[in-house]
This record gives sequence, structure tokens and C-alpha cells, in this order.
Amino acid sequence: QVQVVESGGGLVQAGGSLRLSCAASGTFSSIDDADWYRQAPGKARELVALFSRSGSTNYADSVKGRFTISRDNAKRTVYLQMNSLKPEDTAVYYCNVGLWTGTRRADYWGQGTQVTVSS
Repeated sequence: QVQVVESGGGLVQAGGSLRLSCAASGTFSSIDDADWYRQAPGKARELVALFSRSGSTNYADSVKGRFTISRDNAKRTVYLQMNSLKPEDTAVYYCNVGLWTGTRRADYWGQGTQVTVSS
């Protein structure tokens, strides 16, 4: 059984920072790739940042230069460091991780963590 849990969300003033964590637990071999998405009220879920199998990263234009995705394989955790936050960053943030169990790969979603940025 695999579980993915996000944490680190909260209320912050514009210009502030937060670090989100996405911890995977249970039976699996390794993390393949990982993404962070967000969904604001009334809007579609959008991809914010990704960490590919090769180790490369990519970001939505709206967060480039402000957000950084990283991973700690030993801790089985993926992070999203968010700096210079803006009110438009307010959303529920979700992580999606691809996990290997032997030769089988599967995607898992966390339950989401709320980020609210006040002006």
C-alpha cells in the first residue's frame, strides 16, 4: 500500500515563502518522476513544476524564478520551495509522483494542501 501526503501549506503574506513537502510511504522501490499541480477556485488544475526521470526540471511561466522543485530520495520526499508569493498563487497544491515497484510503474496523487496568499 502506497500513500502520498502533502504538507506545508498555509496562510502567508504576499512576498513571503512556503515550502511544500510531498512524502511517499509504503512499498515501492524508487521515485521515477514527480509533479506539482495547483487548482484555484473555479479554475482547472494546472501543472506548476515537474521533476523528470532524467533529473531535469521545468516550470510554468507564472512561477519561473520563484518556485523550485527538488527531491530527497533517501527521505522519499519531493519539495516545492515557493518564494516571492503572490495572491494569484492561492490554490490547493497537489503532488503527483511516479513510483516504481519492481518493474511496474504507477502514478499516485496526494490529497492536496491549501496555500493562501494575502495581499
